[in-house]
Amino acid sequence: METSELIEKLILIVTLFAVTLGIAAYATYFERKVAAWFQDRIGPDRAGPFGILQPLADGGKLFFKEDFIPDAAEKWLFILGPGIAMFTALMTGSVIPWSTNLTLFGQDIALQVADVNIGILFIMGFLSIGVYGIMIGGWASNNKYSLFSAVRASSQMISYELAMGICVIVVVMMTGSLGLREIVDAQHGMNWNVFYQPVAFVVFFICALAETNRAPFDLPECESELIGGYHTEYGSMKMGFYLFAEYVSLFISSAVISTLFFGGYNFPGMDNFEGNTLAILGVVAMFTKTFIFVFIFMWIRWTLPRFRFDQLMHLGWKSLIPISLINLLITGLVIAFNEGWFK
Repeated sequence: METSELIEKLILIVTLFAVTLGIAAYATYFERKVAAWFQDRIGPDRAGPFGILQPLADGGKLFFKEDFIPDAAEKWLFILGPGIAMFTALMTGSVIPWSTNLTLFGQDIALQVADVNIGILFIMGFLSIGVYGIMIGGWASNNKYSLFSAVRASSQMISYELAMGICVIVVVMMTGSLGLREIVDAQHGMNWNVFYQPVAFVVFFICALAETNRAPFDLPECESELIGGYHTEYGSMKMGFYLFAEYVSLFISSAVISTLFFGGYNFPGMDNFEGNTLAILGVVAMFTKTFIFVFIFMWIRWTLPRFRFDQLMHLGWKSLIPISLINLLITGLVIAFNEGWFK
């Protein structure tokens, strides 16, 4: 890799990191405003105009809180847990294509940190690793509530990853590639996968809710049963890492849904534009779709009641997995028929 290309990638990585953390921070503000809107309240309005400095106040509060480690905790694992959760949440964004290439100073800059040919497998792999951050944190706390939460989280995430993975296979079968840019390019204009695979989209969206531990699937954190769940014993920025990881995962999950089913950076009439104008409009289209799904995630959280754990597992194993398998079979038969395999 040439020096200029390396510098370009480093700048893109730092930019994506800063944007992701900024969005995660202000997602907390946005969620409070959404909750206030649904519950006929005002929401944050004291820290800065319209309360827009509230995330900075929250971050400062976490930094200045006492950073303690319980006496009975496994010290190094206790420290490692939040780091794994944050690392895996951030890494998944590195393979998402945010738009077409941007030309600056005579150089084409790919608005994608890493264009790997197995991008969707990369994301699924890091999603699978993410459960270790929760599991290690819950176990290392040496708290029965935290351990119970970690067991719930691991069983929940494993269950819903299966149906999610089958939905991904359906998209890969239609596209013929595991690369995310190829999947986006196959949905050029309005040729979005959601129109061909609405069942896969619905199942994937439900699984994404469960993977991010968002209500009505927030069983690992439910305060009425487990106080706070796997991060009960955490304080200061260790607690902050877990909270940030949740909102980063929310943002990245919304981006993945937009990429797989809603055309990513594709938008109607995009053939009328070219060059940097197309790249900028592609970024706008991608972020618009992503923020719409972030809002829908929050809407669901403040609307639907929490499932019981047996209902959660029943939905995953007895409903979503059979539905996704049947959808996979039908998709395979349709593709085989269209390609003349039965002649």
